Amino acid sequence: MNQSNLSLPSGCILRKATSADKWSIRLLVFWAKLDPTQLNWQQFWVIECDTYGGQSLRNLVACGQLRNFSGAQELGSLVVVSAWRGRGLATLLIQHLINTATQPLYLECLGERLAQFYSRFGFVPISFEDLPQFPKRSGKSSLKEKFRFSHLAKRLFKVPVVFMEYRGNS
Repeated sequence: MNQSNLSLPSGCILRKATSADKWSIRLLVFWAKLDPTQLNWQQFWVIECDTYGGQSLRNLVACGQLRNFSGAQELGSLVVVSAWRGRGLATLLIQHLINTATQPLYLECLGERLAQFYSRFGFVPISFEDLPQFPKRSGKSSLKEKFRFSHLAKRLFKVPVVFMEYRGNS
């Protein structure tokens, strides 16, 4: 993916979340019906846009986070408000999170359609068994522990969860 082709729409900015964004992030994640656990605003990046043609009213229209685990990170809680979809915001935010990651990067998503979307960025499907099982350090749990519930739902109830690892674009 060529990052030089990515640009935010006029009136939008990408920035690190602040404590003032905490409740807006929670609402975006809730409305998107994503996992509401482990929402740590300090790990989020947000896209904020003028919502009324350049007036001073600004709203969060997208968010995503890099969750930190022992020896790995998870790209998670990616949401773009429906009225702002189709403008490249998810692409820009995903690319930014990939470039910001400091450890091996993983994600879980529902269904083949989302898995194909993330494969454009260099993510590849992996099995649950291939997820890293790093020992806990400094109070951080392992990524495999976090994904265990999704794996159980996949096996028992045929929930179409796909685990993915970032391997870069070739």
